[in-house]
Amino acid sequence: MAQKFPICFFFLNLCYTLGLMSIQSINLRKLLRLFFAPDNLQISLLRADIRNEIAKAEGFEAGGGDFYVPFWRDAKDHTIGIEDLSVMVRARIDANERRGNLYPRLQNGFLLWWNERRRWTNEPFEKIQSPKGNLRLEELNAIVKIENFLSLRGSQEDVHYVYPYFSPNPELNKTAAKLGLWAISETGIIENNDAIRLLDVIRGTSFAISDFEFDGTERSEFLSRYQRLISNWKDLWSDYE
Repeated sequence: MAQKFPICFFFLNLCYTLGLMSIQSINLRKLLRLFFAPDNLQISLLRADIRNEIAKAEGFEAGGGDFYVPFWRDAKDHTIGIEDLSVMVRARIDANERRGNLYPRLQNGFLLWWNERRRWTNEPFEKIQSPKGNLRLEELNAIVKIENFLSLRGSQEDVHYVYPYFSPNPELNKTAAKLGLWAISETGIIENNDAIRLLDVIRGTSFAISDFEFDGTERSEFLSRYQRLISNWKDLWSDYE
């Protein structure tokens, strides 16, 4: 056991040197949260990420998987009529009490958005293949992963791709939504930008590219925020060496 930590940190420092740490391979929704989190929350989230990396290097399963995946799976099934989200959320909470706080809030926000949308149409929807891709940022040796859309086709052959943001804090503000939509559009994984929505699930608020005017500064702002985040991660990493 005495050699475990030295071996662990040798491995992690090697990854750090090669630029392979978790902060440089990250889901867009997690990155947006980190971009706009208050300083104290950002530090807490970065420390949790570092501890998670250390645990994985030591051979432990850290974090217990994505907390939001079961909810989002049920929400998708609700939109095509094969499940009732309220029933499924109750069952999820019964299976794991840790979901008792956030899952009802996610349910209420999602149904607020979905029912408002359904008010304009009674057409059925069918599930279609969900796109996924990466935004590669060579300047930062980083990859932003973009996946797990709610992907639907209506009876008029119109398609909809909804990317979720789950976090209770911070709220997905307009600046965050604009950068998120820019990142999705940059991957080219969805041909029709008008079909893309970024949904703040808890608040039932969605954003479309048409809500904004891209002015050419989005990439530089995205890179600037990401560079600061990587620098903060590296500074905190030194506390764990």
